[in-house]
Amino acid sequence: MTAPSGGTFDSLKQIDAGVLNVGYAEAGPPNGPAVVLLHGWPYDIHAYVDVVPLLAARGYRVIVPHLPGYGPTRFLSDDTVRNGEQAVVAVDAIALMDALKIQKAIVGGFDWGSRTAAIMAALWPERVKGLVAVSGYLIVNLQANLQPLPPKAELGWWYQYYFATERGVRGYTANTHDFNKLIWQIASPKWKFDDATFDRTAASFKNPDHVKIVIHNYRWRLSIADGEAKYRDLEQKLFDRPRISVPTITIASDFDGPAADGKAYANQFTGRNSHRVLDGIGHNVPQEDPQSFAKAIVDVDGY
Repeated sequence: MTAPSGGTFDSLKQIDAGVLNVGYAEAGPPNGPAVVLLHGWPYDIHAYVDVVPLLAARGYRVIVPHLPGYGPTRFLSDDTVRNGEQAVVAVDAIALMDALKIQKAIVGGFDWGSRTAAIMAALWPERVKGLVAVSGYLIVNLQANLQPLPPKAELGWWYQYYFATERGVRGYTANTHDFNKLIWQIASPKWKFDDATFDRTAASFKNPDHVKIVIHNYRWRLSIADGEAKYRDLEQKLFDRPRISVPTITIASDFDGPAADGKAYANQFTGRNSHRVLDGIGHNVPQEDPQSFAKAIVDVDGY
């Protein structure tokens, strides 16, 4: 695949939402059907820079927030725990919808963003009109996550084990730019992005909370860092693998390997749903193939 355009967002907005002051891009008519697009690690809102104009041109109001730990998004209080557990990111996204007075939205994402979007659909289906989830059902069950995978599969998660060590924390802190560029290359080996494309996103990693959020997320997923007690009930609901009833399109790519057919998680989606496989595309689906991602948003709106 060739690199995407060198476009960027004209300007960012800021709004207090829950425990955060969120930096976000917005495009399209303010009274249009709402779409919330969520990025993952190590990416930022520019993953959607070529998706947004396609949706705005069709009349959608598109919101693309920087997750906590990225870009201009900041915590309102120094005392707030820099918590990366899965439920918290979804709570933050719902708080943003509340702050923007969006009652219901189509929600889409990849990587952390896909997990967050799925959690929103599972726990607050009344807020989600439709779901586009890259890599399918990514909601984590900590107990199941303790079970080892075959060696080749474990190799793909090498960075999680690195982050479990203090050496990894120091290494990621000192080498964030090069570390994340390597992840881009590994996760999307056919995507020929240039330095300018990566550096546009890498500026978001300078957020003062970036390392803390990333490290906590992966340590929590390995059960070596605690979550917060106030989110325990939400997490327990997620550990029970709730089925998702809202209209859904799941997208798989080369990154998903043997799981690309979607069969492993198909029964988790009980509403109208379909599955698409994008050959030759890596993990960063919206930036590598914005047309297909935008089409999925439009199509799920018609379900």
